[in-house]
Amino acid sequence: MLKPNMHYADLQDSYLFYHIAKKTEAYTKQHVLVQKLYRLGIGDVSLPLCSAVIAALHSAVEDQAKKETFQGYLPECGAPFLREAIAAHYQQRGIAVATDEVFVSSGASDELGDILDLFDKSSKALVIEPAYPAYVDANVIAGREIIHLPASKEDGFTPEPDESLAADIIYICSPNNPTGAVFTKEKLQKWVDYANRRGAVILFDAAYEAFIEDASLPHSIFEIEGARTCAIEICSLSKTAGFTGTRLGYTVIPKELERCGMSLQAMWVRNRTTKTNGVSYIIQRGAAAVFTEEGQRQIQENISVYKQNARVLTAALDKLGIWYCGGKNAPYIWLRCPKGMDSWTFFDYLLEHIQVVGTPGVGFGENGDGYFRFTTFGDPEDTKIAAERLIALLEEKQ
Repeated sequence: MLKPNMHYADLQDSYLFYHIAKKTEAYTKQHVLVQKLYRLGIGDVSLPLCSAVIAALHSAVEDQAKKETFQGYLPECGAPFLREAIAAHYQQRGIAVATDEVFVSSGASDELGDILDLFDKSSKALVIEPAYPAYVDANVIAGREIIHLPASKEDGFTPEPDESLAADIIYICSPNNPTGAVFTKEKLQKWVDYANRRGAVILFDAAYEAFIEDASLPHSIFEIEGARTCAIEICSLSKTAGFTGTRLGYTVIPKELERCGMSLQAMWVRNRTTKTNGVSYIIQRGAAAVFTEEGQRQIQENISVYKQNARVLTAALDKLGIWYCGGKNAPYIWLRCPKGMDSWTFFDYLLEHIQVVGTPGVGFGENGDGYFRFTTFGDPEDTKIAAERLIALLEEKQ
């Protein structure tokens, strides 16, 4: 008899966002007169793709209608025109990245799971928590031992490495999901040094780097000395350019990154040419438009809307005297639940009284209990109303 992957039995019963969806669905069925929920939970964008991307997508569709411009399979690691545009984007920021070190993917979430193919199952994965739940789940499915490193308010949710921990794979997300905290260059240098000493590899999730405003904060792990021998960077256009429904990301693996005499960059070429047929021509043309001068200008206009949402929400929290981090250099706001409520109690409280949906912090790790996450990707008017309702609800409870 076939034996399935029994590690699936080790997963938590309900994925965080699925559980949120079921609770909100139950609420709306019980409260049929409630006309609207104000969703500040799941981090999906609310603005459409910018016009430069739309024009490129339309043009690419027309290419597919003509024999002389039709494109079938593209190179599995990405079309040269897009890999070159991404490498040039790094180089414009003073970061040396070669075209063949860039790999185009269908999104950061996919890549964060697939990239684990590069590592033996005996390797230990270190997850800094609170953390994006998929980091843990992907390693549970693989049967890999997980080291949970708790971050806290005291360390700004950006802890330094613990030399006593024998980690092989290290997840760092900066700006962080869910806390919105951003690692400084000094702290990232400590993690890079730790990884190089141990022969570990950092998986650096840079999906939200476009939201960083502070010039002293790094957008890329490759701004850190020594990172090319210990780090892989995984990026996404989902939040940067609104590709949540269009799906495109990219990964950078330096040629210097080797373990046991094997090049991880070459291994990933072999992996992609074996397991994928690449991303569609149409989507890659749309993505290339993001890296044009006009595309960069337009996506920054959209990002500025989400940053204004952040200012609206943080102003409400400031008025209420609620502790939070994030919101300035990240699209997430991580707040301490008021009145000593735990995460799910606060979720239910907001849903029941003001129809606002957020994300319970405990869903990102046990040390996230007592915290709550808001996203700033919502409609501006909805965000404004949600902030007003939050103030009205909690001011009377002060």
